[in-house]
Amino acid sequence: MAKKTILVIEDDKDIRDTVTYALEQEGYNVVSSENAKILLSLEQYNPDLILMDNWLTEWKSDASGQQLSKQLKSDPKTSHIPIIIISAVNNIKEIAEAGMSDGYIKKPFDFAELFDIVKKHLPN
Repeated sequence: MAKKTILVIEDDKDIRDTVTYALEQEGYNVVSSENAKILLSLEQYNPDLILMDNWLTEWKSDASGQQLSKQLKSDPKTSHIPIIIISAVNNIKEIAEAGMSDGYIKKPFDFAELFDIVKKHLPN
């Protein structure tokens, strides 16, 4: 069985590296980036899931992850990819419930929680 690919977009290097390492140890193929520019070559990576920070400093907006998720969900080429938003904001549940993502995980989180949500949203 082929490894599932997870795209991690997180501008905090420590979090990005830690999440990437943890997911790789669980057997996933992980592509990580500090910004959303990687989405320009999304077809090259063909991710099974996107794990994305809600606050992307390249846009200096706390809605940047939400906007990007909404854009991906409205594009027929990417709408099938589950998107999990990572955020420290309190309204993260409402963001997911508004259909801007498939799920969310609130910072700080433990790895058991991360692995559970990833497994729950990965396509079979």
